[in-house]
Amino acid sequence: MSTEDTTSTELDELRSAVRDFMAAKADERAVRAAIDSERGYDDKVWAQMAEQLGLQSLALPTEHGGDGYGLVELTVVLEEMGRALLPSPFLSSVVLAGTALVAAGGDEAGRILPGIAAGTTTATLAPPSVDGGWSLGGRGAGDALAVTASAGTGEVTLEGTAPLVLDGAGADVLLVVAGGPAGPGLYAVDAGAAGLTRTSLPVLDLTRRIAKVSFAAAPARLVGAAGGAAAILDRVLDVATTALAAEQVGGARACLEASTTYAKDRVQFGRQIGSFQAVKHKAADMLTRVQVADAAAREAARAVDGVADAPDPGVAAAVAHAVCSEAFLAVATENIQVHGGIGFTWEHAAHLYYRRAKASQLLFGGPAVYYERLLAKAGV
Repeated sequence: MSTEDTTSTELDELRSAVRDFMAAKADERAVRAAIDSERGYDDKVWAQMAEQLGLQSLALPTEHGGDGYGLVELTVVLEEMGRALLPSPFLSSVVLAGTALVAAGGDEAGRILPGIAAGTTTATLAPPSVDGGWSLGGRGAGDALAVTASAGTGEVTLEGTAPLVLDGAGADVLLVVAGGPAGPGLYAVDAGAAGLTRTSLPVLDLTRRIAKVSFAAAPARLVGAAGGAAAILDRVLDVATTALAAEQVGGARACLEASTTYAKDRVQFGRQIGSFQAVKHKAADMLTRVQVADAAAREAARAVDGVADAPDPGVAAAVAHAVCSEAFLAVATENIQVHGGIGFTWEHAAHLYYRRAKASQLLFGGPAVYYERLLAKAGV
């Protein structure tokens, strides 16, 4: 199924269906309950996402149990998830791991992807660098990464520690970029593997879990070609930053809606606070940021999907990552300001959006890293 075959009406119908689902299954009360749960998300909701809406399978290839749609369709889903702050392993499992497996191909991809599409398998992708960064930095054969693969002729084993793995504590399969004699390669490790230790970390964003994952002679399987991780990671980052941008737009839009609603309802000095010039300026600035971010995210999705008149996908994805990260954080901050004292309280949802905004800004390295990536993609 081509992105160009999907009409705007069909995208609107998809958005409406996902929004209705989120309203029913992921209101603020449900989000807070998921935060306090052992896994960090609701297993039943995760299963219903697959069984009732087919969200996990939407953009995966048909030969692996997917529906064959593109990132344009997937970003509609992600925007609505971001709007609701849905706690789930969707970004790690479907976007990160799913994209890596599709890019790598081979028997392991064929083994793991159908479970991801069906919502019965969760997976994640560990950053390759010792500091949790995503750049291979031009490393060649034998250069050290956070994890290394054995060079023997028998069973492949992994050694090392991946410090910041999204949903690493609960994933059924971990995909790891590890250094080897042929260069960085992609390897799969099952959750029950010997020598695998996973430690949940304290996090700023309470709706998204991160873990430290250690490997001590942990058995692993090569995914795709030996030494082929660089091309895989490049594709993953284009898709993942575009997907994250859509999620950030959804979160920013929710903050804008919350602010404007409160500005209309809150009365101070006998007037709605939305009638005050300072609040009007904040709302106008928030709206502008959301609209620019939305345009950047949509264009990046079209570009990564390969639509004919779209810009270079690497540049568009990097631009969306930068613009949407900045916009979400700014709008989430202003949302707290508009709400005044109540916006600073634990009971109000504003701080949850701010936490998500700040953590998302840093998820793939932070401003310095993604601006460097933009410059590199633009040939500067």
